[in-house]
Amino acid sequence: MRNFVSSFPLMLLVVLLLSTMVASAAETPSPSLIPKPASLEPGRGAFIVDAATAIRIRPGDTELKAVADYLGDLVFRSHGLRLPVTTQRGQGSVIELRHATRAGKPESYRLDVGRKSARISAHSREGMLHGARTFWQLIGRVDGKETLAAPALRIVDAPRFAWRGIMLDSARHYQSPEFIRSYIDWMALHKLNVLHWHLTDDQAWRLEIKKYPRLTDIAAWRVPAGRAAAANIDPATGQPHRYGGFYSQDEVRAIVAHASARGVRIVPEIEMPGHASAPLAAYPQFAASTQPPKDVPADWGIYSHVYAVDDATFDFLEGVLDEVMALFPDEWIHIGGDEVEKHEWAESPQAQARMRELGLTEPKGLQGYFTQRIGRYLQAHGRRLVGWDEILEPGLADNAIVMSWRGVEGAMAATAKGYDSVLSPWPTLYFDNRQGSGGDEPPGRLRTISLEDVYRFDPLPDTMTTEQAKHLLGVQGNVWTEHIRTEPRVGWMTFPRAAAIAEMGWSQPEHRDWNDFLKRLPGQFARYDALGIPYADSIFAVQMKSQYQAGAAQVNVTLSTQAALGDIHYTLDGSAPDAESPRYSGALKLTPPSQLHAAAFVGTQRLSRPRAFVLSANASLRRSSAELKLCSEDIALGLEDEAPLIGTRAIFHLDIQNPCWIFEQANLDGIDRIAAMTGDVPFNFQIGEATKKIKLATPETDHGELLVHLDRCDGPLIARVPLPALSATGPATVLSAGALQSQHGHHDLCLRFAQHGIDPMLAIDWVQLLPAEAPTEAN
Repeated sequence: MRNFVSSFPLMLLVVLLLSTMVASAAETPSPSLIPKPASLEPGRGAFIVDAATAIRIRPGDTELKAVADYLGDLVFRSHGLRLPVTTQRGQGSVIELRHATRAGKPESYRLDVGRKSARISAHSREGMLHGARTFWQLIGRVDGKETLAAPALRIVDAPRFAWRGIMLDSARHYQSPEFIRSYIDWMALHKLNVLHWHLTDDQAWRLEIKKYPRLTDIAAWRVPAGRAAAANIDPATGQPHRYGGFYSQDEVRAIVAHASARGVRIVPEIEMPGHASAPLAAYPQFAASTQPPKDVPADWGIYSHVYAVDDATFDFLEGVLDEVMALFPDEWIHIGGDEVEKHEWAESPQAQARMRELGLTEPKGLQGYFTQRIGRYLQAHGRRLVGWDEILEPGLADNAIVMSWRGVEGAMAATAKGYDSVLSPWPTLYFDNRQGSGGDEPPGRLRTISLEDVYRFDPLPDTMTTEQAKHLLGVQGNVWTEHIRTEPRVGWMTFPRAAAIAEMGWSQPEHRDWNDFLKRLPGQFARYDALGIPYADSIFAVQMKSQYQAGAAQVNVTLSTQAALGDIHYTLDGSAPDAESPRYSGALKLTPPSQLHAAAFVGTQRLSRPRAFVLSANASLRRSSAELKLCSEDIALGLEDEAPLIGTRAIFHLDIQNPCWIFEQANLDGIDRIAAMTGDVPFNFQIGEATKKIKLATPETDHGELLVHLDRCDGPLIARVPLPALSATGPATVLSAGALQSQHGHHDLCLRFAQHGIDPMLAIDWVQLLPAEAPTEAN
């Protein structure tokens, strides 16, 4: 796929070796390896990698041949050098792959790099792959020249945890099979070894099941929420175009085979008994309710729809699982089990009959029965049930795995009872939260979970006993995609936080150090760029704060980054900064109009894409949606506009439970008008009773108004700006302007809407205060 971020020059791969590998054999540079190995002994000198270098394997060894080809491909893609694979001894330098003579820890390997040869040895294919990846990370250019080399050293390495995973949600938004294979490649480079593939949910069913074709004919597709999608008519059917897709069984087999070749195990998730609206729209006879969903829904949240608990429904689910097990050969099958609403069971005569049969007094007991029955079926077929921590109920099969998402408490409770567990707690390891506060962060939850937040998570709480720790299989980051519509955004939200998961899961705790990891991160970014991996540079992205003084000709500008690494360089002439551009050393005094470009650097290597900041004479009077303060953050989201269907869409920041914004400390001297660019988003959220708590002002016009209150949201109303109609086929946002009662001094302004109902929900793209006679800036 195309690189989502600007490519760095290939010469910058020098940081893979911390390119100051000098001619002196006595110097021993510290390689930028991620994850950090268990043991590293530096040697003397370096191993030159050039056209005479070959990868040597034992004749007839197909396993080593596959690893050799993989290593050669990585070197070619990142450095442009082809390394032949040979079984012969020669005169040139050689990278030897060899099976270890003694068994070691699972996935372990040893890497010995000398001046004339390098040897990777392991007792398993997975270990050999890990050793090849480590060696690839070591290769860099010497002193900025064309020569490639790896430092002499010895590494003896093995992972801390067996489960080092990423969950990818393909149910909410379908990603192509090509992207899934690339995503597996990117995971494997981090020594991540489990892809938890979320294939079904309320909004879609993505897996072909030949016994039940309606699961892909019907349940794999939905009409997106909003006017634009409803107006997008398919001429062949006369109905709105459907959105979605599914993975055929042949595609899944190819993906599973690719994952296996990379040493990655795939854990499919087939949600039950809740989060089942999509399959129940296709097969309503298996619903607990007499009023099952008629269509696959497009709302996010928690639905009440659950499977029935009669034998016919279990026959259906077992038939599904038979085909799932045939496609996915590894032992783990995830059944979800989270956020199950019980009231449909409470109202179902059939469910009530099952409760009497089982001696249950509460409908919630049916979830335990459901999980136990499915667990027994999987166990009878040699599989292990995996579920979210709600499955931890009496009677759970001994071999079940509990995935702890509601904090670490699920893992604590599960391991105390002798169950294996995986830590995947919200919010720290939930990657639908943004990584920074910049205006270019993709849509998602507005809580910031930075790379440092993820890295500093402790997977072994102090309260966990040694015996409990034996049952902690590992850690996992979750990429929920309700608000991550595109594949490049999936990459942005995953990486580099996946690198923090990798080191958390692989490296021993005594080797984990945030500042050291930060120093190794530029090398990882260079590798991402070399291979075209989309990723976020939020950790190094330059942020600007400006302070305008009333009546002053200049503006005070401060620049910063999340991480205290390297320097910020900037330009004022419209050009992109480089390492020779002025270095930021303190607040700047700039005279508007000015254009500032800035980026972070370590030495000559650029760490972040340049950010552009425009300072105009009236810039202090304008705020974007991202720059306004939300009045509350109950369910704070960065939501993408529903239109245009193709092209760039506005991103609105709002709390869907309280659509309200604060323009902080606005200078109202000489201001007599206000302008705003507004849009709307469909209110496609299943939030239950919380919907009734949303307070909206009563509108006085057909399309509502933007209300401006002085100082407080219950303060004096100083503007009521009528809004024009929003079109499904026209512009996604509209410009409005109106009079503002004259005020003096600095005040907070509370911005709200008066509107007819919550669907669609109005939102602000930007707002601008206008002095008398000043033109409105439309962009």
